[in-house]
Amino acid sequence: MAPHPAVQAFIDLSSGAIGGAACVFSGQPLDTAKVKMQTFPRMYRGFVHCITSTYRQVGLRGLYQGTTPALVANIAENSVLFMSYGFCQQVIRLMAGLPSDTVLSDMHKACAGSVASIFSSLVLCPTELVKCRLQAMYEMEASGKIEARQNSVWSVVRSIMRNEGPQGFFQGLTTTIAREVPGYFCFFGAYELSRTTFAEYMKCSKDDIGVAPIVFSGGFGGACLWLVVYPMDCVKSRIQVMSMTGRQSGFFKTFMTIARTEGVRALYSGLTPTMVRTFPANGALFLGYEASRKLMMKQLDS
Repeated sequence: MAPHPAVQAFIDLSSGAIGGAACVFSGQPLDTAKVKMQTFPRMYRGFVHCITSTYRQVGLRGLYQGTTPALVANIAENSVLFMSYGFCQQVIRLMAGLPSDTVLSDMHKACAGSVASIFSSLVLCPTELVKCRLQAMYEMEASGKIEARQNSVWSVVRSIMRNEGPQGFFQGLTTTIAREVPGYFCFFGAYELSRTTFAEYMKCSKDDIGVAPIVFSGGFGGACLWLVVYPMDCVKSRIQVMSMTGRQSGFFKTFMTIARTEGVRALYSGLTPTMVRTFPANGALFLGYEASRKLMMKQLDS
């Protein structure tokens, strides 16, 4: 018997939080390299140069700048994302006139994930703004764009509140939503398609395919997401970091400015560390989500 909707929502929220934490701890240094290369594409020759330069200039802590807001961002985002994902699946069943325990197709689940990402964007944008600013703070100071200041989560939060007000935390929200909606359609669609393929090959249910197929499916979903939305993510990072120097142009104007003045290649700066990061990080995300959800559902049934 299906659990009460409120209980199911709590399970999805908790599982998403555990998956989000696993995602951050497994991929933060490469995420830092991605943001630095997106914001300053001409400063580094490649992601290895970016990582070694950061380590030499700031030390190991430089690669983990922004871990606290990243942890808050990922736990908050994935909690809301997976809770909304479960809710959106129920809405699709209702609209299609299907029983509440019907197993949806991979396409239906991709659509549910795409709609769910709108809700998670509202939580993600403020925390990711703080994370991106912390990650690129050294380069902003070194290039003379801002004065040297204390680099901590609370100093960035105070600066945003003082200079931009509460609405300052939503710099880049439009770009975040523009990135998330198509991105999570590909993310959940590729993840479910990969799991279905493994289940058919192994002649078992999707819930019993094992750890390695889940990790691969999560990484495959993440890779599909980033290949589709990376230019939009680059524009988002640029808006969020450069807004420290004053109000920035919107998504389309920033996109065209980067393409015209720096070339299309600048929109893909940092793609390598992102693709390297996606398999361990998104594999850990889905492994944490699936394992904790399965455990909680098992405890509920018993």
